[in-house]
Amino acid sequence: VGHGSMYHSQSVESFFAHCPGLKIVIPRGPKQAKGLLLAAIRDPDPVMFFEPKVLYRHVFEDENGDVPVGDYELPIGQADVVREGTDVTLVGWGAQIQRLEKAADRAAKDGISCEIIDLQTIIPWDVDAVEASVKKTGRLVVTHEAPSTNGFGAEIVAKMQERCFLNLEAPIQRVCGHDTHFP
Repeated sequence: VGHGSMYHSQSVESFFAHCPGLKIVIPRGPKQAKGLLLAAIRDPDPVMFFEPKVLYRHVFEDENGDVPVGDYELPIGQADVVREGTDVTLVGWGAQIQRLEKAADRAAKDGISCEIIDLQTIIPWDVDAVEASVKKTGRLVVTHEAPSTNGFGAEIVAKMQERCFLNLEAPIQRVCGHDTHFP
């Protein structure tokens, strides 16, 4: 595995999300990679499987690193609530989940309870799981590595604004990459 050269900073999930008929999955660790890959192989529709390369060199010391030996499949289109919380919903996918866990740990020191949702699948994404969480917490932060302009997080924000407007205690926030060119 090389270091990525000119492709190291591209996050193309938003580009492919505009292609009708494609499904897009992005695992956060080895356990999810196996489950989503087997589901993608068995799915009758075309599935794009994006692996965050930063995870290749990461040492997983939690349950995400324990890959089941037998047949193991995760449903495409179903988000995973990584951590239950009551004060704010944090949504991401892929390598961003590790960053969200660190942010939630820091927030917990200040008494803020964060619910972390890993979408796992960008298309179709689990709108209902995110909606239920936002209605519970009243707050939403969406994060992704792609630039903020036209990033997939904008779709999540728009949909949650439509469905949860009366439940929001604060404006929805996005934490994304900068709008810069790729090298």
